[in-house]
Amino acid sequence: MHGQELLDGTNPPKPVCKPGDFRVAAVGLDHNHIYGMCQGLVEAGASVEMVFDPDPDKVAAFRQKFPSAKVAKSLSQALESPEVQLVACASVPSDRAQVAAQVLSAGKDFFVDKPPLTTLAQLGSIHSAVGSSKRKFFVYFSERLHSESAGAAGLLIEHGAIGRVIQVLGLGPHRLNASVRPDWFFHRDRYGGILCDIGSHQIEQFLYFARCQDARILNAAVANYHHPETPELEDFGEASLVGDNGSSNYFRVDWFTPDGLSTWGDSRTIILGTDGYIELRKNVDIARDRGSHVYLVNAEGEFHFSAADKIGFPFFGQLIRDCLDRSDSAMTQEHIFKSTELSLKAQAQAIRLWPR
Repeated sequence: MHGQELLDGTNPPKPVCKPGDFRVAAVGLDHNHIYGMCQGLVEAGASVEMVFDPDPDKVAAFRQKFPSAKVAKSLSQALESPEVQLVACASVPSDRAQVAAQVLSAGKDFFVDKPPLTTLAQLGSIHSAVGSSKRKFFVYFSERLHSESAGAAGLLIEHGAIGRVIQVLGLGPHRLNASVRPDWFFHRDRYGGILCDIGSHQIEQFLYFARCQDARILNAAVANYHHPETPELEDFGEASLVGDNGSSNYFRVDWFTPDGLSTWGDSRTIILGTDGYIELRKNVDIARDRGSHVYLVNAEGEFHFSAADKIGFPFFGQLIRDCLDRSDSAMTQEHIFKSTELSLKAQAQAIRLWPR
């Protein structure tokens, strides 16, 4: 399967609902991912109806981007609004479970930044809350959901371009930007640890690309190699897993993106199949250009193409339709909970490489 031929037959998705049909409240503006979450929903047809955060400066900045959002005086006001159908949240990671519980009990669907939770106890409580409320709990795994190259890889795998997936290698470097990070970012009980946090992207992608329902953690490790001034920061993490279908996974995450790189991180994924392999260079093809690049090698030959502006980000429209239709097309609840469970277990099992 020639990837360019496949992508040429697709088009970026259009809005999936009429203006006013799907209204969103944004609460907890502690991480800038809230902007990507809301922008994806708006592009798919949603309207941002309301915003709440205790910090008025964050609210003012948010309303510059989403001027339709009315300012709520409290979380309760947002939850009591009959117009709000979904609450999007990017609060401090350790606080997200409490917000989720309030949102779900108020009868609203919930869309939260990763990591959605920081402890297994929180996972158990939210699992129960979702079951009793019958509301939806979505997670913004942006490194797949907001990446056209990752979307292209999913299509290629679905169409058999590389056969059965037997291994996924993930590299998730990020730029630290320590001087502009909030205080909570450096406290482990608040951000959850590096495998719980940015490692959750990698585990979610493994389960998705390898079509796993479950996985076992073989080993996991964390370190703080270069930031003794913030001892609770983990600037390096790695883990190996094996899926319930025998597929293999190794990933590395870190906060060591050099200042000279033109983007926040040289995020890459290599997917090995029985009949070929795919490499994703999601944010940059270093020393060449920015963009969303896909490399494919299979029996037909060697191919390289850009996925930018080809397929868009269909997850957001699927999320909206799932909320409106009570369907289950964007991402199953089982997949979300399993991805979260495994990242929390990897974090809990991780040995410390440095300092010893």
